[in-house]
Amino acid sequence: MSIPLLFLILLSAASRAAAEIRFTELRSDTRQIIPVDEFGFTHRGQLELNLTQLSLTGTNPNPSALSKVGFFLVTMDAWIHVLQQIEERDIDCVLSSSAVKVVFTFDRLPTPVPSDYNVLYSETTADQYTLLFANCFPQLAVTMKVRSAMYNLEDGKSNNRDYLSAGKTVLPRVYFFFSMVYFVLAATWIYVLYKKRLTIFRIHFFMLAVVLLKMLNLLCEAEDKSYIKRTGSAHGWDVLFYIFSFLKGIMLFTLIVLIGTGWSFLKPYLQDKEKKVLMIVIPLQVVANIAQVVIDEKGQIAQDWVTWKQVFLLVDVICCCAVLFPIVWSIKNLREAAKTDGKAAVNLMKLTLFRQYYIVVICYIYFTRVVVYALETITSYRYLWTSIVAGELATLGFYVFTGYKFKPEAHNPYFVLDDEEEEAAAEQLKLEDEFEL
Repeated sequence: MSIPLLFLILLSAASRAAAEIRFTELRSDTRQIIPVDEFGFTHRGQLELNLTQLSLTGTNPNPSALSKVGFFLVTMDAWIHVLQQIEERDIDCVLSSSAVKVVFTFDRLPTPVPSDYNVLYSETTADQYTLLFANCFPQLAVTMKVRSAMYNLEDGKSNNRDYLSAGKTVLPRVYFFFSMVYFVLAATWIYVLYKKRLTIFRIHFFMLAVVLLKMLNLLCEAEDKSYIKRTGSAHGWDVLFYIFSFLKGIMLFTLIVLIGTGWSFLKPYLQDKEKKVLMIVIPLQVVANIAQVVIDEKGQIAQDWVTWKQVFLLVDVICCCAVLFPIVWSIKNLREAAKTDGKAAVNLMKLTLFRQYYIVVICYIYFTRVVVYALETITSYRYLWTSIVAGELATLGFYVFTGYKFKPEAHNPYFVLDDEEEEAAAEQLKLEDEFEL
């Protein structure tokens, strides 16, 4: 696979992180194409580059040939055109293509090379751009520290900088709004627990903890994005965001496993195989969160960025699959119990509930992992925030469904059934068995 084609795949698969001021370092790097960052410019876009401790080793081309080493901006559509040019051998270097926007090439460096060099580039064509570094000399090793900052100037006399991409500038308000929604949801759940305090289980307090962590996670993310929007730096809010994101992820997957096993509802204990699921899911969530931090903080310029991206995706898929097994086990056990213990109606109602939960969990996982990514891919760069709203709405719906279906009940309908209901349930189970045969 050619290097340009490889990076096309990487860029299309990369999550659109909120661009901010990034500090990255290259040490004797010989890669031909290095993705640095991605950003949605308005018609008043600005890019600042600060290069320090710059040195070139290995094959040292003459100064004029260094026009084939430097930074450039490209849209996804333009990059596809560049790939075609390379395959047809119309160009020998991506910086020679008319489809890219050259920001700075090393032939513009004064002699001798200064220890500090600044570049300011203005972009007036609104679009989603990827900033890349190109080195068309395979034997040339580049060492430098790069400070990159991409932002849009707000309209009006103030000319304030907005370091959030054009499609994500509204995210601070979006995250704050959803944090307030979860605050109301937590207050409502506390009220329900107080009213039904004689019939609550430990799982209900666990559910409250998950909602509170989700609220704090969104609140920190709102502050994180707000600071980035104004200053280009998270000012420590990203640390709190990662902490609450880590706790929320572990607690949510644990909650799904506990509900799926029927813990507190059907039995006050976990079987060995169910404990093993938790022993798998929790460490994997730790790995997933470490991978997410590395992906966000190092950025695409890091040589191991692709590896961490693959680790995160693999771990996420394994966790999503693992939490489904306890629900399947519960459904199987309830079907067997419905045929043997004479309480067909009770077990049928439980069976129906767990079937519904199984379907909802699958829909939630599919929507947040597949549909949201598809929306992010096909949506115009100006409306990338809509995919985040869609994901948050799906998550909110999942929380509400879980709380409503497994809320504490003073008169649990599972255990208050007359003989006619039990006979009807037994007959329905018999019909289901005949249908399956």
